[in-house]
Order: sequence, then structure tokens, then C-alpha cells
Amino acid sequence: MQRSGSNHASGDARQLAGIGVAGGLFSGLFGVGGGTVMVPLLVVWRGFNEKLATGTSLMAIVVVACFAATASAIFGDIDVVKGVLIGIPAVGGVIAGTALQQRLSNRVLSGLFAILALTIAALYVTGVI
Repeated sequence: MQRSGSNHASGDARQLAGIGVAGGLFSGLFGVGGGTVMVPLLVVWRGFNEKLATGTSLMAIVVVACFAATASAIFGDIDVVKGVLIGIPAVGGVIAGTALQQRLSNRVLSGLFAILALTIAALYVTGVI
């Protein structure tokens, strides 16, 4: 649900579709797309704040995840039981993370995301991942 006073939903549909294509492409390739692709693009291209970008991305990921999981299943690259065993406890993490997000400023959220992205990049570059 869009916060009152926000007119982001009436923005350029082509730009939003482009963000969706980028998120979907990275989701299919690497299993990522929402937080790592869509959120930064919504912030930079559309001027969303971190919280609105995160919520909008999560809404989009509902659709993306259904199709991506189906495509992975077609190729036999899915373990449904383990996926459920990961997904059910993740709900608790989502509840805690969302509660924490609402207490942090957009600036702090951006900084934390940058630290996470740099840490993951360093782990890949050094061969840890």
C-alpha cells in the first residue's frame, strides 16, 4: 500500500518495467534481484526513499519468486523441502528486520546496505564465496 502523499506509482511505467527486467534477469541468473538490484534502482532512478523502495521491491519479488522457482523446478534445480525449511523461519527474520527498519533512518539503511554490498563483493573477490 502506498503511503499517502506519494505519487511514485504514477511514474514512468517504462522505467519501472526496466527496473523489473533488471531485477528479473539478476534473479534468474543469481537468485538475487529485489534488494540488490531493484531497491537501488528505485532509489536512484525514481527517487524512492529506502523504506518505500524496499516495500515496493518486496511486492514485486512475490511475483518474480513464483516464476523463478517454477523455472528452476523445470530444470530440476530446486529442493522444495529445504526451501520450505529455510522459508518458514525466514518469516521471523522478516518480522524482526521490518520492525528494525522502521526504527532506522533512510541514511542509516543506505549505509548498512552499502556495507553489506561491499562485504559480499570482498568475499567474492577474495574467493571466500
